[in-house]
Amino acid sequence: MRQALVVVALLAGTVSALAQGQRFRYAEPIRPNAPYDGKFTFVRLRYGPPTQYAMQRIPWSHDYPTGERHFMQIMNEVTLLAPHIEETNIHALNDPELFRHPVAYMAEPGFWTLTETEAASFRAYLQKGGFVIFDDFAENRGGWGYFAAQMSHVLPEGRWVELDGTHPIFHSFFEIPAPEKFEPPYDRSFRPVYLGMFENNDPAKRLIAIANYNNDISEYWEFSDTGFAPVSDTNEAYKLGVNYIIYAMTH
Repeated sequence: MRQALVVVALLAGTVSALAQGQRFRYAEPIRPNAPYDGKFTFVRLRYGPPTQYAMQRIPWSHDYPTGERHFMQIMNEVTLLAPHIEETNIHALNDPELFRHPVAYMAEPGFWTLTETEAASFRAYLQKGGFVIFDDFAENRGGWGYFAAQMSHVLPEGRWVELDGTHPIFHSFFEIPAPEKFEPPYDRSFRPVYLGMFENNDPAKRLIAIANYNNDISEYWEFSDTGFAPVSDTNEAYKLGVNYIIYAMTH
């Protein structure tokens, strides 16, 4: 039943979009953040200076705001989380408001830059219970080495561990026994890799970060109403996202 429900919230509005088969969207104005009211809010992390528009040349803004809105529709349909759907937030790494939100998402971390102040604040966020999802980067878009170097400023002692289908995050809501078989939306010659960082580098403790390397699940979210990808692929992307949120909220 869960699997059948994953895309139901988006199917009603897809007929005209399917005919177009479009994958490209225009620049979107950055909307004001929703005032904190205790409800779950999707948080996107911003690196670099503020901007008034989300567009292709601003890596952290990729798939905003459509990707997260579609994803929150799904979270609302299949869970009891009751999140904000239209209202999504953007926070800098050193924004004190970030600490109000248990989960954060970063797009294109292969182009990530941060200051010492941002690194210290983000370190505190993760150590105090925050969870971060890194998505939308690959061998040909920033690469792992640069991303890992930036993350070492946040948690110098942190170590990345490759996660397979036995980790609880892949079973927190949906059963995803072989996440590595889920192909990326672009170059399918890339092998998707899921890497995690644990509290105190102890796999028995809380997972504080997950990186979808050689993949881009939010691309599937954003274009799930266009016919860009088969429903089966879109479902898998939503299932991963749901599992990440549920894991973070229960650990």
